[in-house]
Amino acid sequence: MKDRIAEALKGAEGYVEIRVQEKQSTSLVYRKGETDKVAASTDVGGCVRALVPGGGWGFATFNSLDGLKERVKEAVASSRAIEPEEEIALAEVEPVQMEVRANIEDDPREHSISEKMDVIAEYDAIIRGHDDRIIDNSVAYADGFSTTMFANTESSSFLRERLDVVLVARAMGKQGDNVQSAHDSWASRIGFGVVKDRAENVLQIAKLATDLLEAERVEAGKYTVILDPRLAGVFIHEAFGHLSESDHIVDNPQAREMMRLGRRFGPDEFNVFEDGTVKPDLRGTIDIDDEGVPARRNELIKDGILVGRLHNRETAAKMGERVTGNARAQDYANIPIIRMTNTAIAPGDISFEDMIADVEKGIYCIDAYGGQTMMENFSFSSGHAFMIRNGKIEEMVRDAVLQGNLFQTLMNIEAIGNDFSWGRSGGNCGKGGQGAPVGFGSPHIRIKDVIIGGK
Repeated sequence: MKDRIAEALKGAEGYVEIRVQEKQSTSLVYRKGETDKVAASTDVGGCVRALVPGGGWGFATFNSLDGLKERVKEAVASSRAIEPEEEIALAEVEPVQMEVRANIEDDPREHSISEKMDVIAEYDAIIRGHDDRIIDNSVAYADGFSTTMFANTESSSFLRERLDVVLVARAMGKQGDNVQSAHDSWASRIGFGVVKDRAENVLQIAKLATDLLEAERVEAGKYTVILDPRLAGVFIHEAFGHLSESDHIVDNPQAREMMRLGRRFGPDEFNVFEDGTVKPDLRGTIDIDDEGVPARRNELIKDGILVGRLHNRETAAKMGERVTGNARAQDYANIPIIRMTNTAIAPGDISFEDMIADVEKGIYCIDAYGGQTMMENFSFSSGHAFMIRNGKIEEMVRDAVLQGNLFQTLMNIEAIGNDFSWGRSGGNCGKGGQGAPVGFGSPHIRIKDVIIGGK
């Protein structure tokens, strides 16, 4: 295949890249005591992306590996037919040849579908059996193994293997007119072991769904809020990380001013980074992006100051900045767009106990249930929360919705914990009609004067 790709690229006009992918996947769902979905598939295909001088991006996809030379001609012809408002340039990068093999300890392909179904059926029964107030539940399992090959006319090439295994459990409880939900997920890049021995974890989901039925709605107001590492990680990804993706910035004067390098974003001890190379088992680790640019650690906020933004080769050239290795495509049928990998708030030096010790009245918010952002404004719902009174965690409360302006909220960070952790959930991030596995990391953080929506 490597030779066939190289042959197809010979003599091509302008810049051309070819990406070929093969993927095997399984998707299973068990709901309310019954099989809801069983699917297994193998998909093979590829794409050609081309950029000729004076043209736009041309793109052609294929499912037959024959006729690669013709697909290159099609992409080049498409590029030539597009007349962009200004010439597209690509930042120069050193050619690379890279091979990224999956590190597999327990290959899910060696476990039968019936074995996988038995596992999720057991977890489904645990949720259903917890309490009569559980009215709906599901347990989903998915695995996928892909091999991607890439080469371009600049002599870069890579082979990248990737394994993903994800387990998702959900529970919904009802008491009168009150309906509450809880969910969690676990992901691994290593093997099937991540789904084993989760009975206690699954039981906690069912318990949380029913505990929330007994919890009072939080009283709306302005509070000192402590975010647990998972919620803090999701918050920095959604509210800040997407603003760092330069395809949102490059042609938007308002966004360029908002995300101006050198602008203060938080206190001196506040640091945010993004890293596609850290810990090979993290969801967002990619090693090399889909333009053939090696991933790296990218400092975004340093000592409270914005110092970096995320790029593909086109935005890096246009903004005169270094490429960051963040061009990612969902699969061979999609063009690479700027996406985060693993985004995190770096640890501070305060313990969780010291963080809550002087809080007279506050809220400890745990996990992210959902939310939305619009430029610098955000609204996030925590999965559940507890009141903090006189330095102690007290009763559970529900429906805690954090709202506000990103920049004001980040400036109000009072403390950053020393208990950093990477999230191990199985989330995907959506953007531009594509999904991408991403990672989040953070310690506990404390923020003053956060607006909380509630009763």
